[in-house]
Amino acid sequence: MSNKTALAEEVAPSEIESDPERIVNDLAIQVATVNGSGSQSSNLVLLRALFRMGIPVGGKNLFPSNIAGLPTWFTIRANRDGWVARKRNVDYLVALNPQTAIRDVESLSPGSAVVYEESLRLERRRDDLVFYPAPFQELAAEVTREVRLRKLLANMIYVGLLGELLSIEVEEIFGAIDSQFRSKKAAVELNRRAVEIGIRHARENLVKRDPFTLERMDGNRGKILIDGNAAAGLGAMFGGASVATWYPITPSSSVVEQLTGFLKRYRKSPDGKATYAVVQAEDELAAVGMALAAGWAGARAMTATSGPGISLMSEFVGLGYYAEIPLVIWNIQRVGPSTGLPTRTAQGDILSTYALSHGDTKHVCLLPASTRECFEFGWRAFDLAERLQTPVFVLSDLDLGMNIWATEPFEYPDRPMDRGKVLTREDLERLGGTFQRYADVDGDAIPYRTLPGTEHPGAAYFTRGSGHDESAEYTESEEAYVRIMTRLDRKFETAREMVPPPVVDQAEPVSPLGIIGFGSSDPAIEEARNRLREDAAIEMDYLRPRALPFCPSVLDFITSHQRVVVLDQNRDGQLLQLLRAEYGDRIPPGVLRSLRHYSGHPMDAQTIVDYVTEMEIGAA
Repeated sequence: MSNKTALAEEVAPSEIESDPERIVNDLAIQVATVNGSGSQSSNLVLLRALFRMGIPVGGKNLFPSNIAGLPTWFTIRANRDGWVARKRNVDYLVALNPQTAIRDVESLSPGSAVVYEESLRLERRRDDLVFYPAPFQELAAEVTREVRLRKLLANMIYVGLLGELLSIEVEEIFGAIDSQFRSKKAAVELNRRAVEIGIRHARENLVKRDPFTLERMDGNRGKILIDGNAAAGLGAMFGGASVATWYPITPSSSVVEQLTGFLKRYRKSPDGKATYAVVQAEDELAAVGMALAAGWAGARAMTATSGPGISLMSEFVGLGYYAEIPLVIWNIQRVGPSTGLPTRTAQGDILSTYALSHGDTKHVCLLPASTRECFEFGWRAFDLAERLQTPVFVLSDLDLGMNIWATEPFEYPDRPMDRGKVLTREDLERLGGTFQRYADVDGDAIPYRTLPGTEHPGAAYFTRGSGHDESAEYTESEEAYVRIMTRLDRKFETAREMVPPPVVDQAEPVSPLGIIGFGSSDPAIEEARNRLREDAAIEMDYLRPRALPFCPSVLDFITSHQRVVVLDQNRDGQLLQLLRAEYGDRIPPGVLRSLRHYSGHPMDAQTIVDYVTEMEIGAA
């Protein structure tokens, strides 16, 4: 007999008022609790249960930057059509935090449902919501007598309540608990019991009066749940990363933490010794210096950080650019400036990272928009860094990096590692024993290099951040400096042909309206395009840059449209600035329009729909 059947025999299902306007597999659930209360495990169980039911789902955690005690909100969006960008309106609120409960309730749209701790008496606040009270601590006391455990298990009570109210299959909730707690048998039993008590309370005491429900479908076949930072770490391992140096900083820490776990499992010699090095440095400056040295020595080296760390790395990055040393740097962007809002998302580093360091520098930046691209760029970045002999940045953000996304399984790298132009002993002998480290031999502005330990006297050269000529000799010659810097600029032009091209989706014939956005804005843009098409008959073409420098197709897209919205998750319209700086007067006046979102919340489709609708009304 299944657990669900046994439970059903004990208590009859709760009364459900008939509603002809049922809303199936389309809602946003927000759980409002306190940071450090243990709610994350319950939230993940809830999300995984929906995923196991085949419902497209995504989870976003809005949490404070302290360790414990401040408000936190976890939002799960389930949508039968696969839209999982942040939804501006919450349909189901679980209000367990007295600090924010009133504000949370007041923010809801009419018709939303509220599951809440009954002592808060939230039903007095509004008469246009559906309220479901429950004595969470009393119910948790039925699970265990231990006070500490009661506080934790109260979270799993609301999983049971929601399971009953929304028709989430009990077997899938239990399966998600098994997955969450794995070998901890006692924890599995306690949490299952807490869910059962939540279900029973709902059946005995609550009458369902809202239209929302969840039903099994087949929207997740073959998919996995993963966050972008884990995908990045996995991609780096597949890319041959052998040295990772880092300093912990939110939201990037888990990139190297996940990478370390993968390396421990898969990167050992036959005798069990590690074939990699992971070093936690004393600060970001030391971390990038170590990684740069490892890259110079021939290792595939990387570091990961966020905005404040990028600022500290500036001088060493300039050394990598001028001395032409391969290195991969992940920047998981957050809200700045300064400390800013460390646990909120943004795209505010694209302008500064692109030209990081003093003097004339320009860097290759990869711009992933999904966990699949986090994985792909995780290994591809090493190929680009070694082929171009330069630091390569991968710009993700907190939303993509730390939140949970459903994705198709990742594709194994489709090519062998590209170490670039590396001269061996045999190459040097063929060249007569000499080479010029910084000379353009092939016309692509990329020189040849040797690695330390190459057994040939002609392999040695000086690596310096001061003035040097083609032979790597020190010089303050104006002519030599101009030649080297001009070649570096031409190498950047070569990079345009190597970086991933943009994704372009446009109607035939081309619409007058287009949008350009990158990174984690992608899910909201795609949903907004669909809504504009279906609800307002507005077709909006889309270009998503996947890398800097821009490819020629970016200008072609802009000039083929009358109006192009440029979406930035920052205050100053940094992507717009880059486009204008790149193309100048080649862009007709009035074509580019700036949409800027910088609240720290992930991008939502409604903001785009509102902006475009108003713009198109004005254009008409």
